[in-house]
Amino acid sequence: MSAALQTELTRLLGCRYPIVQTAMGWVADSKLVIATSQAGGFGFLAAATMSTELLAKEIAAVRAGTDTKFGVNFHMFQPNAAEVIELVLKNSDRVRAVSYGRGPDAKTIKRFKDAGVLCMPTVGALKHAQKAVELGADIITVQGGEGGGHTGSVPTTLLLPQVLDAVKVPVVAAGGFYNGRGLAGALAYGAAGIAMGTRFLMTSDSPVPRATLQKYLDVKEPSQIRASTAVDGMPQRMIDNPFLLKLESGGLIHRLFVALTSAWKWRRHTGMSIAHMAKTFFAALSEGDSAIQTMMAANAPVLIQRAMVEGRPDEGVLPSGQVAANIAALPSAAELIHQIANDAEQRLAALTSPRSA
Repeated sequence: MSAALQTELTRLLGCRYPIVQTAMGWVADSKLVIATSQAGGFGFLAAATMSTELLAKEIAAVRAGTDTKFGVNFHMFQPNAAEVIELVLKNSDRVRAVSYGRGPDAKTIKRFKDAGVLCMPTVGALKHAQKAVELGADIITVQGGEGGGHTGSVPTTLLLPQVLDAVKVPVVAAGGFYNGRGLAGALAYGAAGIAMGTRFLMTSDSPVPRATLQKYLDVKEPSQIRASTAVDGMPQRMIDNPFLLKLESGGLIHRLFVALTSAWKWRRHTGMSIAHMAKTFFAALSEGDSAIQTMMAANAPVLIQRAMVEGRPDEGVLPSGQVAANIAALPSAAELIHQIANDAEQRLAALTSPRSA
């Protein structure tokens, strides 16, 4: 393997290739993490959509399925955040990193660092990257606007160099990556590696039902994958489908009805008490979220679940990066990682080889 693919990221995470599988809710399960890890990448479990009991089982499954280290993703506003943190610390001999968006405070980050767990938040803006480093982040994942799920408006090609110039920790590039050309380009920018969600979702190791995967394969134009605020009030990039269009055209009353239904279903899934739900609601308000946006917060996991778990893609939403339009096959995670690594090595070698006469 080329020395060019041995970066600060591979050194810190202990993986063979600077390729990270991101934590997509309902998608990044133990099977996908094991497949990624065994192939030399670094995988994150998506704890943000897991109960404490399920996460414990999934961590145990990864521990049994591979001897490599792996990551866990969570959010501080999920009802079992405290329990997730304790589970991570309990398994710190194997959990090498945690990822998050709206993350923990400096005190909690210090607990992770003291246990040898790296903090690797995902950000979509320069100021968020700088703040994350101030709080103690060890690695920053930068997701440009091309990425799936919640995303900003700044493309990776502009956001990545901004963050690289502003912080002194390793930076991982996300948003728009799916092949070896992208990995070579990210390394040329100065990134320590790439992180991919949609590309790993579209593999044979993904738990997503075939009917839903077919909707991703059917996308041929990036314009079919756009950002909308209809789900939870924040820009979220998704594939156009009948449900999203209905949600967008249904008006405020319709959206609030969907939100209340989702919140009740999400409460049952997480075991959140009504008191905890109310506490979360008022905490979000105190942080500046609008009442409507707060009420809609449960929409995303519940509506994504319909498509990603229940296999009803036209009755839920389909988070996706724009790269889905460039993907036509569902290789295994191992085939994907090895192809990306081989292609990146060839492209990087071509940059330094003498031109033929």
